[in-house]
Amino acid sequence: MSFKIAIIGAGSVGFTKKLFTDILCVPEFKDIEFALTDVSEHNLGMIKAILDRIVEANNLPTKVTATTDRRKALEGARYIISCVRVGGLEAYADDIRIPLKYGIDQCVGDTICAGGILYGQRNIPVILDFCKDISEVAETGAKFLNYANPMAMNTWAAIEYGKVDTVGLCHGVQHGAEQIAEVLGAKSPGELDYVCSGINHQTWFIELRLNGRPIGKDELVAAFEAHPVYSKQEKLRIDVLKRFGVYSTESNGHLSEYLPWYRKRPDEITRWIDMSDWIHGETGGYLRYSTETRNWFETEYPQFLEAASKPIDPARRSNEHASHILEALETNRVYRGHFNVKNNGVIVNLPQDAIIESPGFVDRFGINMAAGITLPEACAATCMASINVQRMSVHAAIAGDIDLLKLAVLHDPLVGAVSTPEEVWQMVDEMVVAQAAWLPQYADAVPAAKERLSKSKVKTREWAGAARRSVRSIEELRAEKAALKQAG
Repeated sequence: MSFKIAIIGAGSVGFTKKLFTDILCVPEFKDIEFALTDVSEHNLGMIKAILDRIVEANNLPTKVTATTDRRKALEGARYIISCVRVGGLEAYADDIRIPLKYGIDQCVGDTICAGGILYGQRNIPVILDFCKDISEVAETGAKFLNYANPMAMNTWAAIEYGKVDTVGLCHGVQHGAEQIAEVLGAKSPGELDYVCSGINHQTWFIELRLNGRPIGKDELVAAFEAHPVYSKQEKLRIDVLKRFGVYSTESNGHLSEYLPWYRKRPDEITRWIDMSDWIHGETGGYLRYSTETRNWFETEYPQFLEAASKPIDPARRSNEHASHILEALETNRVYRGHFNVKNNGVIVNLPQDAIIESPGFVDRFGINMAAGITLPEACAATCMASINVQRMSVHAAIAGDIDLLKLAVLHDPLVGAVSTPEEVWQMVDEMVVAQAAWLPQYADAVPAAKERLSKSKVKTREWAGAARRSVRSIEELRAEKAALKQAG
């Protein structure tokens, strides 16, 4: 069979390579075309050279093209995959640093909270541009697979306003399941069966079975507390498990941002996080990690090319959903996964318009969600708080309504636990002014925001964060890695 896949943001070298090799693990897909597009011609050149090497090494007829002309890449595409980061690290730094001045301590800042909301404001106009192009030049009925955060907001905008067949994809569920399988002593992934449902980055393992035997809260708590690593790295997550009765898919650092209880005071933050790796709660951890390793693919490029010369091993196919969804749609081999779609009754105690993440099955008829799921009340309440913020954020981004944007940030659980309304109003003005280049819908609001900032008497805290590391260069990281290797 032959069809075309377009990847937007293909300059994300490592992730694009993973998606590409996953898809080519499906025997029927050897004749397809990949159209790569990105704003960086340099990165496009690098990833195309890697993918061309894979095609050559495996003697495949697969076609790979690359262009900075997005519309050209989308022409005739049946599937469009997005993994873009609008504004890059420059805008992302504002998502973390400006809120920190007002006492809002984020680890990642890409989902909700002040950083995630502004990230959505940058993404949504671009997502709608993608949808316009898909509607006009892609294959009729093309499917849009969104990997970009903030997942729920991007997917919400694409479905509700872009009017494109869209599914949001994440890997949090798979990672959480791997942890649970490990602590319970499962000998293979297939021994653990689970139902996981909620919203992206707040999805909950509401049913667990190990070899058919139900696993309850007490057994799971005991298993995590006995684990020599997770008991230290996932303290907040384990505490939520004890109180809610179910385990969250998200890392300690991610989950801490979506709740109003753990990151609102510096002394409390250090109680609940672990500094062994950024993902466990470090202040601005993902920004630091991304900044330090922003050019890692440049330094490792020779190794990438060398690895690309090896045969594709289907046994090493990853658990990213994209390739499995395409395989099910095209071959009718049924795939079960967790997908971000509009609720429409799938989860009975969440709003119909919300973007939920829940189990579904894929075959040639499409993605078919398992309906009639009821979340535990505490999980539903936590999800509701985020959904209300997401809805206001999407509406603000569509209308370019800075007042609604401020209300969305004000209603964020962590922001509300830390900041006053006056601080929120000033903070949003400051973020919109700083990121004006990526916020075309707020162009008319920027002059007034600048004027208000010039007259404001609200004092910022100039707080460095509860658990902050200094940023290192890629050269320092490589030297450290070499020293550790030499030390054995």
